[in-house]
Amino acid sequence: MRLQTVIAIFLSCSLKSQPDFSDGFSQEVNPCGYEDNLLQVNKSPIQRQYIREADVAWEKRVWRELDMREKLNLPLYFPVDFQACRVSLFQLISKHVLKGHIVAFADENYYKLLSQEAMRNKIIETKEIDEITYDEQGNESSRVITSSDSVSLLAKVTKVRIVEDWYLNKQTSTMEVRIISMGFFEYVEEKEAYKELFWVYFPSITKYLAKYRLYNPKNVGDYSTFNDVFMRRQFSSTVIKESNVYDRSISEYCAGIEALQESDRVKYELFKMEHDWWHY
Repeated sequence: MRLQTVIAIFLSCSLKSQPDFSDGFSQEVNPCGYEDNLLQVNKSPIQRQYIREADVAWEKRVWRELDMREKLNLPLYFPVDFQACRVSLFQLISKHVLKGHIVAFADENYYKLLSQEAMRNKIIETKEIDEITYDEQGNESSRVITSSDSVSLLAKVTKVRIVEDWYLNKQTSTMEVRIISMGFFEYVEEKEAYKELFWVYFPSITKYLAKYRLYNPKNVGDYSTFNDVFMRRQFSSTVIKESNVYDRSISEYCAGIEALQESDRVKYELFKMEHDWWHY
């Protein structure tokens, strides 16, 4: 009886000395890292406050271009292939467009709605390949098969165009900005030019942008989403047009270094407008 008591006490102490695996980290290996949902998060976009037309003291529309190959924009561009734990901006949007969650348009003014078939033709490249087979006697036969490729386009879409409205809010006495449209452009190497793919209404995609985490090279545990990047203005861009009486872009009257200086002038005037609002 005394021996049984000693064995029971020994087993009890041994069980208590075992490490606690209740955190789940050591129970299974996650390919995406420590967090279970490294790609998708349960976030909702912040609802924009309603602005009365009477509260807008001043307004200007600005067009910007984002080159996703720039250093600050690289998290928007990569990966250029399919991965389980990361997704690019174009891959995110095109995925939900093909599923019918997001409506795509052929132009920034939403005049022409693109059908699902038209979007598949733009995003998925279809080729016909001759396949050669041999039977048991060594006789050769060929047939034409259809191959679909939706990966090569990810590396070609390098430019994003944004249309946004800047305005002065009289209620808060601050300069505010709201993104209206977002367009994606494919670089055609043979023509050395960009081809317009499609446009989306930005307020309609924020709930999807807020559900995917953006890769942070300095902190892989960061929970910032694609929506956070655009709301916080954490991207590099160049102004290509501002609303004007001629309805012309900067490239129509400036070129080279002068176009960059004109772009900086527009950015400075937006800053100066808010500064002068507080000048007494």
